[in-house]
Amino acid sequence: MAQPPRTARSPAAPSSEIGVSSFSFLRSDVLFAFGVITIILFMLVPMPPIMLDGGLAISITFSVLILMTVLFIQAPLEFSTFPTVLLVSTSLRLGLNIASTRLILEYGHTGRSAAGGIIEAFGTFIIGGNYIIGAIVFSILVIVNFVVITKGSGRIAEVAARFTLDAMPGKQMAIDSDLSSGMITEDEARDRRKKLESESTFYGAMDGAAKFVRGDAIAGLLIVFVNIIGGIVVGAVMQDMTIKEAAENYTILTIGDGLVSQIPALVVSVSAGLLVSKAGVEGSAERELFTQISRYPNALAMSAGLMLTLGLVPAIPILPFATLAGITGTVAFFSYRRNSVLEKAAEASATKPKPGEPGGPPITEEPIAKALAMDTIRLELGYGLLPLVQGEGGNKLTDQIKGLRRQLAEDMGYVLPAVRIQDNLQLAANAYAVHIKEIEAGRGEVRPNMLLCMDPAGGAISLPGENTIEPTFGLPAMWLQEQYREEAHFKGYTVVDAPTVVTTHLTELIKDNMPDLLNYSETQKLLNELPQDYQKLVADVIPGQITVGGLQRVLQNLLSERVSVRDLPAILEGVSEAAGYTKSIARITEHVRRRLARQICDANTDMSGVLVLVTLSPEWEQAFADSLIGDGEEKQLAMAPTKLQDFITAVRNKYNELAAQSISPVLLTSPMVRPYVRSVIERFRAHTVVMSQSEVHPKARIKTMGHV
Repeated sequence: MAQPPRTARSPAAPSSEIGVSSFSFLRSDVLFAFGVITIILFMLVPMPPIMLDGGLAISITFSVLILMTVLFIQAPLEFSTFPTVLLVSTSLRLGLNIASTRLILEYGHTGRSAAGGIIEAFGTFIIGGNYIIGAIVFSILVIVNFVVITKGSGRIAEVAARFTLDAMPGKQMAIDSDLSSGMITEDEARDRRKKLESESTFYGAMDGAAKFVRGDAIAGLLIVFVNIIGGIVVGAVMQDMTIKEAAENYTILTIGDGLVSQIPALVVSVSAGLLVSKAGVEGSAERELFTQISRYPNALAMSAGLMLTLGLVPAIPILPFATLAGITGTVAFFSYRRNSVLEKAAEASATKPKPGEPGGPPITEEPIAKALAMDTIRLELGYGLLPLVQGEGGNKLTDQIKGLRRQLAEDMGYVLPAVRIQDNLQLAANAYAVHIKEIEAGRGEVRPNMLLCMDPAGGAISLPGENTIEPTFGLPAMWLQEQYREEAHFKGYTVVDAPTVVTTHLTELIKDNMPDLLNYSETQKLLNELPQDYQKLVADVIPGQITVGGLQRVLQNLLSERVSVRDLPAILEGVSEAAGYTKSIARITEHVRRRLARQICDANTDMSGVLVLVTLSPEWEQAFADSLIGDGEEKQLAMAPTKLQDFITAVRNKYNELAAQSISPVLLTSPMVRPYVRSVIERFRAHTVVMSQSEVHPKARIKTMGHV
């Protein structure tokens, strides 16, 4: 018999998922939201007395919990949520006040249990059922809370917030200075900045939270006054009670309600005062208190003597004063013994022979290796340039240097070592110096908070400012105020800020010295960081065909002419091919350059994708070929000085002619003489690119602008 088709349905959820979804309402965020909604309901919806008792019990417990937490925390920031807690506790008390007021005015004529058992207990047991005594006790509590504790803690919070915010720039500068000098790492600086920000936010919030405490005290006083007057009116007019009965009944209930609210408010006010007065003190309150008091046993001993003297005065009870005198004297005795032990230990440490003195330990010298350590790259700033690395903003010098390291890695295939930034008081205020391996590579001057303006056409700048020389390329420029930025852009000038000027100069100096920065360990690191697919190639080439040091020399030769070594697998393949017929580093480099022809051509094309060339004439080709001396791979250039000078003049004239047309071409030579031509040109035109005919990629679009 055929079975009827079953209705498709999703598989049953696992029991664990059912359990989680069933109890999702127990999450802390849901509970917190539910609690806030409950506080609002206290203000809007009538509550039965039993629910009011529960709310009052929560309020008292919550206030005691706040006080205990404040007493045991080690630092104020450990309770950074205190302003939020204060707002919640204040809202809870005010909501309970409104709920209790509704019950007192509506059912107060039925007896003292109309507003629940807790208010009845405070109104009868604590004040003895006497509303006069209750009113006096309540007034004293309000005076203590409003006039003394609330006012004092509010003033402390206000002063702490103001001083913290005023000191924030100085602390920020100190953090940046420690980071620049290398005393702390970037992670430590980030943690200290975060702590500083949290501290300023906390004390600012505490300044506002103090107003909650003050407002709570005023609201409690007004609610009691309104309840008493309203209760008498309701009892006498609506419930046919006498004025005395209404005053006694409603006043006791109202005073009980006021005490239930003011006692937690007083506890929270004390907590707020303890928290804001704890600033600058590390450790729990009681530990620091006892530690600081016990440092002065003479004060404790004199206090014990004074209390004992007071106890001996006729008509004054001797028992309490004698007891306190004994306790204080005992603490003074043990404090004196403890301090004596500490003083002897300090004296023994002071009289102990110091290193280098007779009988003392030998002087431990600083390890020589530490003295030999050097900064690979160091940027020194005059004191006037410290704002470039301090303060807020997205264009700080440190941020630009981070971007420089990433850009160099992408452009040149080389991860730049960390740049150490430190101040140098021996420099002029606005000067900076770049040191590479402890040797100064360049220096310049910039104006912080000003803009460097340059005319791309080389003309004079028609704006008010300070004439100067751009430090990177030595071009005429002018320092302008920020207000002229838009006008300079409108006139077609190039405008950069001071951090960009320093970063640009640093970039060019690093590119000029990159061969010296690529050491053996960095070369090995480049090999180790190659993907796993190329590790077999590395194993085949190194060390069988060339050593790591030999590869380092090849990479240095490429970097000296600003050829990127990012395509390291292609370089290794070229080395492997050349190592089969030569061991000369120069010839291996030339072969690798031919393997990188596409990359070299692409790097030297203009905006339209054309490789602009100037060729070396056959006469000069022959002259260089005839000037080579030596056999095999040991050839050297030995050209007469006068002929070299003629060559330099010819190159300089040709390139000056093309520079007037804003053209910067590549000098094209034959493969045999290219290295020797480059060795001459780098002496007077280091940025001129020299390529051989075999390095021009077949698909490159070329344009010849003449010959030398």
